[in-house]
Amino acid sequence: MTRRHIALLATALSFAIWTSCAKKESGLAAGPEFQKEFQTALITAKPGAVIELPEGQLEVDRPLSLTVDNVTIRGKGIDKTVLKFKNQKEGAAGMLVTSNGFTIEDLAFEDTKGDALKINGAKDVTIRRVRTEWTGGPSDKNGSYGIYPVQCTNVLIEESVAIGAADAGIYVGQSSNIIVRKSRAEKNVAGIEIENSKFADVYENKSTGNTGGILVFNLPDLPVKGGGHTRVFNNEVYANNTPNFGAKGSMVAKVPTGTGVIVLATNHVEVFKNTIKDNNTSNVSVISYFTTGNPMNDATYDPFPEAIYVHDNTISGGGTDPAGAYAEQLAPKIGKPMPAIMFDGIVNPKKLTAAKRLPDDLRICIQNNGDASFMNYDAGGNFKHLSKDLGAYNCSLAPLEAVNLPAPPPTAGGPGGGN
Repeated sequence: MTRRHIALLATALSFAIWTSCAKKESGLAAGPEFQKEFQTALITAKPGAVIELPEGQLEVDRPLSLTVDNVTIRGKGIDKTVLKFKNQKEGAAGMLVTSNGFTIEDLAFEDTKGDALKINGAKDVTIRRVRTEWTGGPSDKNGSYGIYPVQCTNVLIEESVAIGAADAGIYVGQSSNIIVRKSRAEKNVAGIEIENSKFADVYENKSTGNTGGILVFNLPDLPVKGGGHTRVFNNEVYANNTPNFGAKGSMVAKVPTGTGVIVLATNHVEVFKNTIKDNNTSNVSVISYFTTGNPMNDATYDPFPEAIYVHDNTISGGGTDPAGAYAEQLAPKIGKPMPAIMFDGIVNPKKLTAAKRLPDDLRICIQNNGDASFMNYDAGGNFKHLSKDLGAYNCSLAPLEAVNLPAPPPTAGGPGGGN
């Protein structure tokens, strides 16, 4: 064997030893010292570390934090490793992560004082088989957000569960390159919310028992502007009829009880091949920011929905018990049930063509949704020109491209439970 071969072998062996050491944090066990040991492991972790958590009901009374890049936190199962924050003494979150290359899987957060799992300003985030839950049921005393990446890039949320959040169960805000899939949201105000974010795929999820099922929002007065390019497909969105328990004054407090899918002031959104049913106000709503009734002081903000394509969905039931200011005014005029697909009719007048409609690539297109009923309720004209004529919206847009993320870390192969 040559000296070169010996040197290469030594280098490979050294790397293998370093990798082995870096990828394991041992010694965590259920018991009174768990919280201290866990936070110590988070502080002292090296890039590449895998922090293994034990099975059990694990009491935590202070927020946890991670600032080290490329760390994996792994439990024994979504209902087996349970971080219990019911007696939390301080802090506004269960766990705050500001690290790139972060992976968390196979565990649960219960009854945090504030948000359950917040990831802020990170790149390459994987959240797999994680449950966030407030076990006392819907309450305005619950934390605002369950799974909560904000200002992140390359986000994968899969096979996860969010229950009882007083704002949104699964929320991704001011982020880009996002996949939310094969997850379940129930008994939140908003089940799944994509806000001021670009390039998101939301698919194969179940959203039920929330106030609103799936929300795609673009809001003013936020650091990151211009959300859009979101696909919502192959989801089940049904019976989202829990009374709104959001904090007064918050945007989500305005979501009408009984909302299925709502697209607000966002551009380039494709909603297709979903099963949407039995949402008591409306199964699908497309609205401008003006319909919220909130003031708008952000001169850079675009309040109009454009290039929205709702097609090939299976839509049924719902509309039988409408809520919200607009629905309550409309119901006496048009009767019940409310139409399955509702559009407020407010578009940017500066962009209208000579034919008095938006350019072809910016139109609101609604096509091939079976016998689902439709209404443009002319919110900007005080309901003077109600129209059930779908003909003006019987158009198609070019399909949006799929979101492609960097390859995520391999799964631990542990128990699932996301759905």
